[in-house]
Amino acid sequence: MNKKILLNTFTLILTCCVLFSCAKKEDETMTENETIAVLETSQGTIELKLYPDRAPKAVENFVELINQNYYDGVIFHRVIKNFMIQGGDPTGTGRGGESIWGDVFENEVHPDLKFDRKGLLAMANRGPDTNGSQFFITTAAPIDHLNTGYTIFGEVINGYDVVEKIENTPTGPGDRPKQEQVIIDAYIK
Repeated sequence: MNKKILLNTFTLILTCCVLFSCAKKEDETMTENETIAVLETSQGTIELKLYPDRAPKAVENFVELINQNYYDGVIFHRVIKNFMIQGGDPTGTGRGGESIWGDVFENEVHPDLKFDRKGLLAMANRGPDTNGSQFFITTAAPIDHLNTGYTIFGEVINGYDVVEKIENTPTGPGDRPKQEQVIIDAYIK
């Protein structure tokens, strides 16, 4: 009889420990504060998980520009197959755009982030510490020569097929798509 009570008590305690352990993990997942940006494009929807802990200025800039509707109606002006798609310039020329601070800002190259997979979101620039509003999404990997000069600040979590549709659009001079690839609406989820 005592063995049976002891066994039942042990089983009950073990069950409670497992349940509390699972509940804690669920709470930790639910309280994780992820920033998700959504780009509604002429080809479909792209969802991007941002990395505010690894590139805080780039994420702050991108989120604030989205909140200002800065990217709405802006095109992907440069598309290079097996490399990347680039957008974020309101002039559509690849020479425009500015940060929320009205000037360029420095690179935030994080040692744990490398251009080692497709679908990475990074700041486009014209040299060290010249980030503004332009960004690109990688369509190839690895791209090692980018590792030290460009800020990775997110990744595609849904809609990579849309990135591929944009990547596969015919292009003309300057790698510009012959048919405009438009960001219709951008917002934070």
